[in-house]
Amino acid sequence: MGVVSDAARRLSDDVGENLRFFTRLPLWPGLPMTPDFRRIGWASPLAGACVGALGAFVLIVARAANLPSLIAATLAVAVQVLATGALHEDGLADCADGFGGGRDRESKLAILRDSRIGTYGAAALTLSLLLRVAAVASLARPSAAYGGAALLLAGAIARGAALAPLVWLPPARRDGAGASASTYAPKSLRPAAATTAALALLLGFGWLGVVRALFAFVVAAAAARLFAAQARRQIGGQTGDVCGASAALAEIVTLLALLIGGRDA
Repeated sequence: MGVVSDAARRLSDDVGENLRFFTRLPLWPGLPMTPDFRRIGWASPLAGACVGALGAFVLIVARAANLPSLIAATLAVAVQVLATGALHEDGLADCADGFGGGRDRESKLAILRDSRIGTYGAAALTLSLLLRVAAVASLARPSAAYGGAALLLAGAIARGAALAPLVWLPPARRDGAGASASTYAPKSLRPAAATTAALALLLGFGWLGVVRALFAFVVAAAAARLFAAQARRQIGGQTGDVCGASAALAEIVTLLALLIGGRDA
């Protein structure tokens, strides 16, 4: 019983530390705000699935109330954005402004630090929300449970993708969130990838179809890799905004990948 109790406590604490970082939910107030992802990164996808579960709950309730799928999807995405404090959306908008509007590496990094949003950032933010809402609406139209499972998988994959730049890229500057995290060894990402793959299999067997769920996982990982290569070219490494943008892009790609070919029978 002691071993089970210790394992349950570690699971709760590790997921809680991730949720403290990735969300604005008033949970686990005694846990640190700057977690060590080398230790708890394996649970990042579980925390992402929890965020996805919030959206799934709203989606299913809204569809049960006979709200149109588009409105239900909008509410589901809205509750996720509220829960995370638009953390990943902020990173996506900043990267779009910096990569699109900066003349050189120094100006791009300066724009990334600017809290104001520009034309590139506004366009990226708008398009990303439109794609997410449209994808969730399409996935939920035949079945709200199917759409909810898609949100769980997308949330899990997104938080794994948020850690990927820390493994694949050096810090782009000497200070900031990316620098404090520093560069992780490749093996640091493996536990998160294993957790995500396990969740993909679970959701695949339950609702999404195993091949479809694993396909979405692979495509999203490839998208995160391509974005990391772009960040290296643009600013020479990773920042907190790059990690957030990686998560946002992986979530969108996951939802879109689940739509390819239509639903499994």
